[in-house]
Amino acid sequence: MKQIAVIPGDGIGKEVIAAGMDVLEAVSQISSFQFEPEYVDIGSERYLRTGELLTDEDIALLKSKDAIYFGAIGDPRVAPGVLEQGILLKMRAVFDQYINLRPVTSWFPLVPLKREVPFDIHFLRENTEDFYMGAGGEFGPSYGSSSKIHIKREMYDLDVELNAKASNGDDFAYEIGFLSTRGITRFADYCCRYASDRGEKKVTLVDKANVCTHVYGRQREIFKAKAEEYGMDLEFMFVDAMAMAMIVRPETFGTVAVPNLFGDILTDLGAQLQGGLGMGGSGNINPNGVSMFEPIHGSAPDIAGRGIANPIAAILAAQMLLENQGFAAEGRMLHDAVRHALDAKETTPDLGGSMSTSEVGKAVAAFILNQKR
Repeated sequence: MKQIAVIPGDGIGKEVIAAGMDVLEAVSQISSFQFEPEYVDIGSERYLRTGELLTDEDIALLKSKDAIYFGAIGDPRVAPGVLEQGILLKMRAVFDQYINLRPVTSWFPLVPLKREVPFDIHFLRENTEDFYMGAGGEFGPSYGSSSKIHIKREMYDLDVELNAKASNGDDFAYEIGFLSTRGITRFADYCCRYASDRGEKKVTLVDKANVCTHVYGRQREIFKAKAEEYGMDLEFMFVDAMAMAMIVRPETFGTVAVPNLFGDILTDLGAQLQGGLGMGGSGNINPNGVSMFEPIHGSAPDIAGRGIANPIAAILAAQMLLENQGFAAEGRMLHDAVRHALDAKETTPDLGGSMSTSEVGKAVAAFILNQKR
């Protein structure tokens, strides 16, 4: 019996997770996958009531689970960054979910490219370091010349003090990216092993090493050594060239390793290639701990409560949860059910259908249940 923490979160997260739960329940009725969900109240509503983001009690509860199924975070009543850093980024750090897996698949006829070419890109985004750590501050006459940063990760506690003075007496804001040798090494190892398990002979590493020479130069050196260890070809792509290549020749990529910040951007481009943010599932992976699965879209407060949010990304996140928990056949079942929903136009209006969020979930669940007959 798998113990699954369910965090619907904010906005449309509640609606798409409800649809995803209908699908998981259907899978449990016809397969060996059995689970016990526990709903956890984490998000903007609780924060506005109590001021709590991610508490020690939350962390202890979530650590006791096999996996986390997460909806979305974000609320216009809360300042940008408060919920994202205090809940989502903190959760990734606390649970050391150092891999963010985002498959980009050619879901025809939703692909907007002129060429109808199949592709199946698996982005592996480093999820705990780089320029996506909230490591920054200000200095200058309005702030003082000294600024301190504290970063806590599973691998380390890092304290940095910046002493700066500008000749023009101006105020400055800054953001710093860090890559640790241990962090890069385990990321490179996971990427090479992942590609090997998929039967591939190449890993593409995306960076901007021609400008950010220190962080990405170090990363290239470690990836080269790890690729040689696995007998893997290693392809280097600058992030701007990668963005163009994804449009021109997406079929040439398989396993793509990408730093945290660039990964956040490129995978949204990938989502549009496969039909929009409503088609993108995501896994925040700790290979030896608790992993979290979520749709890549946000809370979309402008459409929340209207029943028109596309739940397929949440369903595909449920597929990834199943695969992560050792239920590959059941995961494939969800993939096939989504394919059927697209073919039968059992979709929400954004994909050309006329169903509500809930109706799509029930239609996908019904297709799965019919597999038993």
